[in-house]
Amino acid sequence: MDRELNQINVIPLVDVMLVLLVIVLTTATFITTGQIPVDLAKAKEAGDRRDVLLILTLTKEGQLFLNEQSVTKETLKTAMASYPHESLVVVRADRVTMLERFVEVVDEVRGLGFRQVSLEVVKM
Repeated sequence: MDRELNQINVIPLVDVMLVLLVIVLTTATFITTGQIPVDLAKAKEAGDRRDVLLILTLTKEGQLFLNEQSVTKETLKTAMASYPHESLVVVRADRVTMLERFVEVVDEVRGLGFRQVSLEVVKM
């Protein structure tokens, strides 16, 4: 059994790397699940407020979501009725969203009695 060891066995290394790759890909999938893809606008002065109760998301296709649940302009009133009017409402609008559509959504929310409405942006 005096074999000369002139090669490195890389099979265990490949096995470990494949297992780590599967773990990373699975974890990354779970982290992004449930988020609506929106390309937010950028601003130099962006707040770090974390006590958000209501998140309205407006996609570039014009779809509207309330806390990740799809709503229409007509069902927005009934969907927001269960929340207190003192709640902070954050609007996440895609940066290519038409300004008119954004103003319609904010106007509708303010018309329902919510006074704390803000726009979420990405800090530059």
